Amino acid sequence: MSKLLLIIKREYLAKVRNKSFVIMTFLSPILMVGMIVLIAYLTKVNDSEKRIIAVLNESDYFSTDFTTTESTSFIYFKGLDLESAKDSVLNTGYYGLLFIPDRGDLEIVAEDSYFYTKEAPATTVLDRLEDIFQDRLRQRRLKDLGVSAAEYAQMRDKFEINTATFAGEQNLKGINEIKAIIGGGFGYLIMMFIIIYGGFVMRSVIEEKTSRIIEVIISSVKPFQLMLGKIIGTSLAGITQFAIWIVSASLLLMVVLLLFDIDPSGLSRNPGLSANTVNAMTAVPSEMDTMQLYAAEIYQFPWALLIFSFILYFILGYLIYSSIYAAIGAAVDNETDTQQFIFPIILPLMLAIYVGFFSVFSNPHGPIAVGFSLFPLTSPIVMLMRLPGGIGEGGVPLWQLLCSIALLIITFIGIVWLAAKIYRVGILMYGKKPTYKELFKWLRY
Repeated sequence: MSKLLLIIKREYLAKVRNKSFVIMTFLSPILMVGMIVLIAYLTKVNDSEKRIIAVLNESDYFSTDFTTTESTSFIYFKGLDLESAKDSVLNTGYYGLLFIPDRGDLEIVAEDSYFYTKEAPATTVLDRLEDIFQDRLRQRRLKDLGVSAAEYAQMRDKFEINTATFAGEQNLKGINEIKAIIGGGFGYLIMMFIIIYGGFVMRSVIEEKTSRIIEVIISSVKPFQLMLGKIIGTSLAGITQFAIWIVSASLLLMVVLLLFDIDPSGLSRNPGLSANTVNAMTAVPSEMDTMQLYAAEIYQFPWALLIFSFILYFILGYLIYSSIYAAIGAAVDNETDTQQFIFPIILPLMLAIYVGFFSVFSNPHGPIAVGFSLFPLTSPIVMLMRLPGGIGEGGVPLWQLLCSIALLIITFIGIVWLAAKIYRVGILMYGKKPTYKELFKWLRY
């Protein structure tokens, strides 16, 4: 036991004292926030370009329908024919020319109208122009049926149904998607760091094997102890890094709350609302800002459960995959030979991310979501996508969570046992590229 602790301590200190580890631990949150800010800024700059569209309207319709917005300006041409208008738009560098011909009937006018551009126009621009034409055509058709302009305006009012839980709490649109995204973010972190830290273990084994240091080490330490020490030591280094990031994220959250002027004291909502309050939910947005409502809903997420589950699933998932990485590192002589074995390891992780997102978004309690959240090689990611909904009614049933953890533990024991067999044989094998057939032989030794 003392030898195992020494190996764990050695691997842990070797990782946390590494300059690149220290730099990335404190720099990564800054880089992530900076990247998000940069993307938002570049998107804003990209969308800030104002498109100027010339309108040659020869008809008696659409005289006031094309209004200037922040992204699009409309300029009306008068007294020009179509060819002259085209030349003028090309010479001035305008985005395009909307030609509305002179026809007697609105239906024919709309049908014969054209939007000329130098290249294929943006979908957003086309959608807006088509909406204007479609709105006018709909209004005309309803007028022919006896519907007045005031009645039509009333018909256009968007309806949003009030929603609430049986306990009287207001539901917000898109909150289920936000839950899946938050859970998916935790799952994505697990996937990335399984790959990163699993790679650390594999490269460490390969380095010691190729330098022949491993022959000296295993003369006093059992191969299984060495493998387990490397895995646990690297895992503790990863948990240390995660802990620092959680503290950084908490500080960043406080900054966000201050920037958006969100009152943290108003985030705790009353769990039960009276019937009068539920009936008056349409008045809630006027009393409480929409951002405050969503912040309150996110604040109510089971964060303690999420963080605890994240650490638990990270440890179990990492131990499973890093055991496989260690076995691969022991089986090969250099990192180039690992390529044939890496893809089958990464495949379940990638499958968990993509299938998890599609299934959890559409139906978090469906058979696909439940199945992938129980399967040990994908459960560390998919289960975390489901957990923001909580445990119990409306969330993950307790038996599924316990079953998922139990299957992970059993799988970890089995894979570590198999990986130790490969590790024990492969650690002293040199000069031969292993195949899957060879690995199966080593499992029988």
